[in-house]
Amino acid sequence: METQRKDSGQNPSGTQQDILSTFAQKGTFKTFSSAVDKAGLNDMFAGPGPMTVFAPTDEAFAKLPAGRLDELFQPGNKEELAALVNYHVVKGRRNAVDVGKWEAARTVHGQNAPIQLSRGNLSIDGANVTSQDIESSNGMIHGIDKVNIPQARKN
Repeated sequence: METQRKDSGQNPSGTQQDILSTFAQKGTFKTFSSAVDKAGLNDMFAGPGPMTVFAPTDEAFAKLPAGRLDELFQPGNKEELAALVNYHVVKGRRNAVDVGKWEAARTVHGQNAPIQLSRGNLSIDGANVTSQDIESSNGMIHGIDKVNIPQARKN
């Protein structure tokens, strides 16, 4: 994992912030932060955790098909948006070294997301980890370059 950046979610005073505040400070997770808000999941991300978030960057969201993000952000799609957000979250604080030992991550959404470690590059469900081990008071954030879409659930 030589090419990936490590970071900290500390504010200027040196104290750690929660995941939502860390998203705001980093500035590269604005769209994911908006998705958390529109899905009604702010309390989970500001809560005690701990959790590990594989957060798609703003650039990752820009790769979605035209109109898809606007569609997801419609009030009638709140459940689908919550499923998408939860597919990027794993219970517990896990750094990149820990995650790299897994074959799959059991997401809060309830599905397994495959993990691969190849030549030092970590990926989850085909999304490359571009920034790793961004610490926060209630968990760990790993930035990814693709929005992962959970499989549709069967009723």
